[in-house]
Amino acid sequence: MTEHESTERYMPITSSTSGMLVNAAEGIHYLTVQIVNVCFVTISQDEWVLVDAGMPKSAKKIIEAAEELYGEGARPHAIILTHGHFDHVGAIFELIEEWNVPVYAHSLELPYLTGAKNYPEPDSTVEGGLIAKFSSMFPNEGINLETHIQSLPSDGSIIEMPGWKWIHTPGHTPGHISLYREKDGALIAGDAFVTVKQESLYKVLTQEQEISGPPRYLTTDWDSALNSVRTLEALKPSIAITGHGIPMAAGTLEKSLLTLVRDFEQIAIPEHGKYVNDEN
Repeated sequence: MTEHESTERYMPITSSTSGMLVNAAEGIHYLTVQIVNVCFVTISQDEWVLVDAGMPKSAKKIIEAAEELYGEGARPHAIILTHGHFDHVGAIFELIEEWNVPVYAHSLELPYLTGAKNYPEPDSTVEGGLIAKFSSMFPNEGINLETHIQSLPSDGSIIEMPGWKWIHTPGHTPGHISLYREKDGALIAGDAFVTVKQESLYKVLTQEQEISGPPRYLTTDWDSALNSVRTLEALKPSIAITGHGIPMAAGTLEKSLLTLVRDFEQIAIPEHGKYVNDEN
């Protein structure tokens, strides 16, 4: 397998919102690429950052969306990865080639982004729907971004994103992060929690909104996942743009996050699976 192979496997799954470029909050647009969201965060008139890199073979769509927002030839000051699963780094090699900008991730995610480790295999035995059942087809191989990837500063800051901080939200992956803007409570949650039942093909296709934990078939540490949701709920975010699903805001978000924390075992954790502890 080549280092690019896991980012070249096109997955024929597309939601009803795929291709939509939406202004979710001040200075934050998101583009749905098949079944996953990437975010364009405006920092100033001439500065912006891309959060995550979408599905395989999506670079052209991401570049087109960037130019629609920022003009022909626009390129970000950096790419921030919430984590390195295939649906969040699918276009990263092509985007680096096009833009030649630094890429940042948590230090605990770097082994999966430098070719040192593969992610655990997806667990297709978890219940929840057809996507969970055929998740064994999803790539779990790490990729090698070589010198392009850098570790985020340990103090929670992001040099290219003043006013934002990153928060370590492990569980879905060891180095998963979420991004938070303190001035207005805007949260880019990645897959720490999502707003669609990601295991269900029907709900992914229709984008029916509901609070859910991280995608079950790729989450390996449920204790940490719960603690991460607790951390994010305690922030009382005003809006959450998640890796999957449409944004959730205001009272709906507040009530939904409280419910998710309270009923995490029932809502998020599968009844059985190879990454589920016996006591769950």
